[in-house]
Amino acid sequence: MKKIKLALLTLLASVGVALYSCESNTYEEVAGVVENPTYNANVKSIMNDKCVECHNPDYGQEPFLQNYQEVKDACDGTELLCRIDASCGSVMPTEGKMPQYRIKIIQDWAAQGYPEN
Repeated sequence: MKKIKLALLTLLASVGVALYSCESNTYEEVAGVVENPTYNANVKSIMNDKCVECHNPDYGQEPFLQNYQEVKDACDGTELLCRIDASCGSVMPTEGKMPQYRIKIIQDWAAQGYPEN
């Protein structure tokens, strides 16, 4: 009987450790690694999801971030890159910092010369 109790206790402890050590990542976070990001394939959807709601002529928040040229110019000439990673000023978007994998996609896109397609 002691062996059964010991075996059950060991099993429960193993399950508890396994559950505790598991990370909770979404599929998007795990699949978020992009080797050669382009504007159309990767950056545009991030801008549409997180930025365009405010950064458009109707809302009036410059820089506008509705197309390739506007996003490229904002990375070159404004604080877009440092605002999304919170290394200067307040973080954008205003609801909080984007997941790191999304920030890295934009940073890599800029570092690789802003490929469009």
